[in-house]
Amino acid sequence: MSRILVTGASGCVGQYVSRWLLDNSDAELLLWLRDPAKLTAVPADHPRIRLLVGDLRETDRFIADLATVTRVIHTATAWGDPERAHQVNVVAVKRMLQLLNPAVVEQIIYFSTASILDRDLRPLPEALAYGTEYIQTKAKCLEDLEQHPLADRIIAVFPTLVFGGRVDGTSPFPTSYLTQGLSDVSRWLWLARWLRADASFHFIHAEDIARICGLLATHPHTANREPGQGALRRIVMGQPNISVDEAVATLCRWRGVRRTPGIPLWPWLIETLIRVLPIEVNAWDRFSIRQRHFIHEPVTSPERFGGTSHTPTLETVLIDSGLPNRGQPRSSRNI
Repeated sequence: MSRILVTGASGCVGQYVSRWLLDNSDAELLLWLRDPAKLTAVPADHPRIRLLVGDLRETDRFIADLATVTRVIHTATAWGDPERAHQVNVVAVKRMLQLLNPAVVEQIIYFSTASILDRDLRPLPEALAYGTEYIQTKAKCLEDLEQHPLADRIIAVFPTLVFGGRVDGTSPFPTSYLTQGLSDVSRWLWLARWLRADASFHFIHAEDIARICGLLATHPHTANREPGQGALRRIVMGQPNISVDEAVATLCRWRGVRRTPGIPLWPWLIETLIRVLPIEVNAWDRFSIRQRHFIHEPVTSPERFGGTSHTPTLETVLIDSGLPNRGQPRSSRNI
């Protein structure tokens, strides 16, 4: 029987992954989390579940357990405090990999962020140069993993913008920061409907992340056949890219807000807004504003591995999120 370790198991993605594995595999699940009370989507007393309660920086508490796992899905992460981010995102990952048994472990799915990759899935030098503590530590860890002795068993996954849970908190799964923000974004549609932006992005639902990870974790691990990569495999997880204008138009239709003739967001206008509005902008923010198009090729959805996406479009994301649909106003139907 497979023994799969899921770190960050009480988080949004961690709970979707754990639920998928519980429902679609016969693996024993070791769920590493800090607060068992936050585990809401899977039963802690299930006979195939065992909890490892502790901080990721307390890796040595679980030496015996780590030596027995056959698969690892590492979703845990930290941000905000630079020292904690370094200890969790770099030092603890290195120690955890040291404690795995090379004769037993078959696969490690390591979670990073698509923000540190360019369009062709190559590491961005700017991530190390200008990134926040979160971005820099993820870029540093990826750099280390590329040279790791277990690199041929590591699949680095890079989620794009992640939706999950519901805005009203009625889902058994935690609500992602992006889904939480839908209500706030809706309150700014009166302004956004006037603006047009030359920018685009990918998104993905946590359920679809779980399906991708689940399909990878329940099939034999194979050598990396991705072109232009080394032993460590890189997979950006997302749906086909959409433009910012398309996203705003979809939200306006959903919330019953009439779209208006657009004002292009020229670079000089963005700089003016930054100066006028109470917005703090760091070096990474400025790099992101200049880049504008956060798109990748290839981008992976569950369909790439024979699965089916839970939310393939932004409309299906909104349905799943529980954001109230106020319908399309009659005056805007032909816009």
